Amino acid sequence: MTTLRIKSEKQQDTIDLGTRLARHLKRGDILCLLGDLGAGKTTFVKGLAKGLRINPAKVNSPTFVLMNAYKGKVPLYHFDFYRLEEIHEIASIGYDEFLYGDGVAVVEWAERFGTLMPKEHLEVALKHQGDNGRMIKVKAKGERYVKLLEKIKEKSG
Repeated sequence: MTTLRIKSEKQQDTIDLGTRLARHLKRGDILCLLGDLGAGKTTFVKGLAKGLRINPAKVNSPTFVLMNAYKGKVPLYHFDFYRLEEIHEIASIGYDEFLYGDGVAVVEWAERFGTLMPKEHLEVALKHQGDNGRMIKVKAKGERYVKLLEKIKEKSG
């Protein structure tokens, strides 16, 4: 299985998914988040933080600073590429030292990676469905992430 689709009826469902997923993450894992403004990307990161024993209330979108780092069970590096327009801007911030470092890296607006997109990662696409609902599609890119999705599927179904 390389794709998992989950219907989120409310914000707490999105947080719960992030929390459940975080329990299986390890150092060096990369999550690439896709979705329009307000789709729930930062809400999902709050769930990841909770699962990594980081206070979710401390998590906010790093739109203006590009990256927030949080200490937890493992470090969480939370990127937001919304304001970046060119690939060279991404390369110039030294993202790779965090992406391939000692923590879990999660990137909002990951489609801005372009050709710098990591070959192996977990892609999380969030899409509005009605007023409060979201369809969340989690797609594995690489063997590590296929195994991770299998674990999530076992626990949820």
